[in-house]
Amino acid sequence: MTAARYDTAGFPEDQYEPGSEGLVLKNLLGITTPDEMEVVETTELLRVGEQLLDKIEDDQTFTAEDICELHRFWLEPVYPWAGHYRQVNISKSGFPFAMAHTIPELMRIFERDQLRRFTPCKFPSRDEIEQAVAEVHVELMLIHPFREGNGRLGRLLATLMALQAGLPLLDFGELAGERKEEYFSAVRAGLDRNYQPMKQLFKAIIEKSL
Repeated sequence: MTAARYDTAGFPEDQYEPGSEGLVLKNLLGITTPDEMEVVETTELLRVGEQLLDKIEDDQTFTAEDICELHRFWLEPVYPWAGHYRQVNISKSGFPFAMAHTIPELMRIFERDQLRRFTPCKFPSRDEIEQAVAEVHVELMLIHPFREGNGRLGRLLATLMALQAGLPLLDFGELAGERKEEYFSAVRAGLDRNYQPMKQLFKAIIEKSL
């Protein structure tokens, strides 16, 4: 996602690349246009995805530090703060994500309550797999621990969990177009611990991916 898709609370740490008209976060490559940044971030994510296939263990229990490492591994060539929890408060379309100062504790709870329970993602039924991936994804999205890249990182983690479950690489084309708002609604439903909407989306994603 480009920086322009978020509203921030105006913290001093929230810096934009000179010449980008406030559309691109300050970066190590001097990129000033959202389109160019999108290409670079996507290219780096593809690189990371391919390399992780050989590094992630089938029986690996993910931790909060693993999440930071995934983010660092992906965006370290682009942003100096890659792998570090954000220091700014962000919202999207009026929906506020977790306050920045609460993120370390929320990630500790996320590790305890979701990552330890649902990874490695090895469950006997498809229904349990869908529940596991949906709950982990929703809780991570509600925290939104990083300044940039949370959605794509969440999809990467979901894919790694699916691979642990013996499923193929996930095709997230289901989240495009009209279902995009359905996805955002499913994330918001997680505020009430209602993971069913996201579970239904992942059910469709998994079926399309098979």
